[in-house]
Amino acid sequence: MSRRIYHGSVNIIEKPVFGLGKQRNDYGKGFYCTEDITLAKEWGITQDSNGYANIYEINDGSLSILNLNSSEYTILHWLSVLLENRIFDITSPLAHEAKDYLLKNFQVPYNDCDIITGYRADDSYFSFAQDFINGAISVRQLGNAMKLGKLGTQYVLKSQKAFDSISYLGNEIALNSEWFSKKEIRDRTARRQYFDSEKNKRQRGDLYIIQILDEEIKANDSRLR
Repeated sequence: MSRRIYHGSVNIIEKPVFGLGKQRNDYGKGFYCTEDITLAKEWGITQDSNGYANIYEINDGSLSILNLNSSEYTILHWLSVLLENRIFDITSPLAHEAKDYLLKNFQVPYNDCDIITGYRADDSYFSFAQDFINGAISVRQLGNAMKLGKLGTQYVLKSQKAFDSISYLGNEIALNSEWFSKKEIRDRTARRQYFDSEKNKRQRGDLYIIQILDEEIKANDSRLR
C-alpha cells in the first residue's frame, strides 16, 4: 500500500538515514512520522525556530507493521514499550514494581518489525502514563486519556527495509509564530480534558496497577479490553 507520511523537523531531510535518532524516543531509534501534516508542523517547530513538514511516500505493502492500537494489544502493551525506552520518574516502590511487572508480562517484539504505529507520548500523554504506574488512574482512564487532544498516532520506520521504501516528495514550511501556539493549545486541551473528565472520575470495576499486581493480571484478561 502506498501512503503519504510526514516528518516534522527544524531541518529539511531529503534522505532519512537508518540507525540515527535518539534511543530514548517512544519506540527507540527510528524515523518518526505521522499521516497528518498538521501534526508534523506542530512537531517540527520550536518556540524559537521555524520548522518543516518533510513529505514522503512509502510503499509498505511488503513491510511488517506492528499496530499497537489494534485489538490484538492493550494500552498496557503500548506502555511497556514506552517503559523500555523513555525515562520515567519512578520514585515509589509501587512504580518500581509496576515497571518490572509490565515489562515482564506485556512485552511486544517491536524490534522485529519494519514499521510501528501507535500513540505518541507528548508531554501531557507521558504524564498520563506516569500517573498510571504511580496508581493515580485506572487502565480505563489511561486509555481514554490517550485520545484527548486528538494527538493521533505516529508512524515509525524501524528497519533498513522500511528506510529503503521511502521517497522524498518535498516539504512545507511551518512558521513557529503560527504553529507553536497551536501545539500549546493541543497540549493544554488534553490536560484540561484529563482533569475535567478522567483524573478524578473513578468508576466501579476500574482496574488500577495495584490490583493488576496483586491479582497477577495478564494480557489475555478481558478486563483490560
